[in-house]
Amino acid sequence: MSKDRTVSNEELGRNGELVFVFAFALLLSFVAFAWFYRQGDILLYGDAVAHLNIARRFTDSRDPGWDQLGSVWLPLPHLLIAPFVANDRLWRTGVGGSIPSMLAYVLGIVGIFRLVRARTAAAPASLAAAIYAFNPSLLYMQATAMTESIYLAAVIWSVVYFDDFLRALHGDVPAGLPQTAAAGRSGPGSLPAWRAIERCGCCLAAAIFTRYDGWIFAFVVALCALWPVKNWFATRPPRQQIKRLVRSLAYFILLLALCPTLWLAHNYKINRHPLDWLNGPYSAKAIAQRTARPGDPPYPGENHPVVAAQYFLKAARMNLGEASGQNWLILLAAAGVLISLFHLRRFSAWLLLWIPLPFYAYSIAYGSVPIFIPEWWPFSYYNVRYGLELLPTVAVFTALIPWGISRLCPVPAPAGKLWPPTRHCFTPAVTVALFAITFFSFSSSAWCFSRRSQDQNFSRRWMIPICYREAWVNSRSRLQLESQLAETLGLIPPNATVLMYTSDYVGAIQRAGIPFSRIISESTRVAWDSARSAPFAGADYIVAIAGDPVAEAVRLNPRGLVKVAIVHTLGKPEVSIYRASRP
Repeated sequence: MSKDRTVSNEELGRNGELVFVFAFALLLSFVAFAWFYRQGDILLYGDAVAHLNIARRFTDSRDPGWDQLGSVWLPLPHLLIAPFVANDRLWRTGVGGSIPSMLAYVLGIVGIFRLVRARTAAAPASLAAAIYAFNPSLLYMQATAMTESIYLAAVIWSVVYFDDFLRALHGDVPAGLPQTAAAGRSGPGSLPAWRAIERCGCCLAAAIFTRYDGWIFAFVVALCALWPVKNWFATRPPRQQIKRLVRSLAYFILLLALCPTLWLAHNYKINRHPLDWLNGPYSAKAIAQRTARPGDPPYPGENHPVVAAQYFLKAARMNLGEASGQNWLILLAAAGVLISLFHLRRFSAWLLLWIPLPFYAYSIAYGSVPIFIPEWWPFSYYNVRYGLELLPTVAVFTALIPWGISRLCPVPAPAGKLWPPTRHCFTPAVTVALFAITFFSFSSSAWCFSRRSQDQNFSRRWMIPICYREAWVNSRSRLQLESQLAETLGLIPPNATVLMYTSDYVGAIQRAGIPFSRIISESTRVAWDSARSAPFAGADYIVAIAGDPVAEAVRLNPRGLVKVAIVHTLGKPEVSIYRASRP
């Protein structure tokens, strides 16, 4: 009876810790969002604007429904955003896209804490959660409609449940718990193996439907799940447990195979090309071919995996700090990896968090996915945010350092104590020092970002994470064009239909608040083809942006069109607006 009470108290204590972490993360998320929203920065990324409007078209379109999700970007972020952007105000301000990102950010922090807490103590878990939570780039990204925080949360919880799965199979239980409780469970408040692998599969499905990185991540996790099950069978567990686990493992593998299959089928339904996301007109390869100019040198890392890995690691380090501060946490994480290798069975699941490194090395080298950083050639910003993929890795392995120091003493920790009484009483001091290093590393984004970055004449200099700088540098001319075009579109009659190619400057429609039910674009397939063949008959107003399909249609068939406005923006193509003159 006393042992059951001890287990119950420990479970309640851990649940209380998670509730506290959740509340703190929610407050931090809201404060960061309020700051960036007040500055007008949550719509800087063109991709964030695109995500908002894809989600809006799911319910507001001439052809609403699943086909509006498109065939390149994966659907889960848009489905999460869609209920919020159905509200006009949440759509136009971009807040509707921030809400799912913020909730995912909070869940990611809780997941990091739970992952580290299950294998160590409360103090290292708090350190890991702090490293993840206070990262300036992630604080900015979670305030936008970008997919980073959603994907990271799915990956983190996948590793959490996979670690639960391994603990249950290994029979790892805390001291004081009866060994009979280890049969199929990993400790107080944790899950049996069959349930852990089912939940892991659900989280991996979320990752698969969020980013293509998740496809490779899920494949590797599925392979890693088979070996410990084989070893578990060798222990000859009860037949009932075998049947339950085999059934759950079959569901797990079937789900992971079904998710990509559904997306390929969706692509085939839309345009008869199941691999449209890989080699279609809006794929990364096609975009790279369109933007490349004859005579340009290859981008850094193209066909060179080692150079590609260096650029990805550089992007990851610059998301952790600036100048010398960018190296501190990545070196500490490397030290944590060495500790984990000495306790491989205990921390093997954590090593899955390193999968983004080989994935992006391959993608940069052979997948037409360049990364440009301001300190290395070509001294620009492009896809720097991909470096955030290693943030959970850095957080959990850095937190292993104080745990490794605490293991220097063989004396077990007394009940209720965070640390064992080590012969070297500097374990708490090391933890405090790591908190301080984290703070100075992240704050270096404010006071020592590179000279090339300083030359960009940013509107403010306090706490400028590199993901914010990437968005700001690449958005200025686009935002100016969208603002001027939205002002012009706001003058057309409220019931007029508009023909416009929306893949590039859809933010103008969002700013003007024009419902997509009045827009004829490439997402309205039949009406789009008809309107391009005869623009004067297809819509009341035609927006032709130099070089886009509508401008080409107007050039080929200008009959019945009256030019009513021209929008000029420095560094952007000219926009001509026509009114259809017909009886």
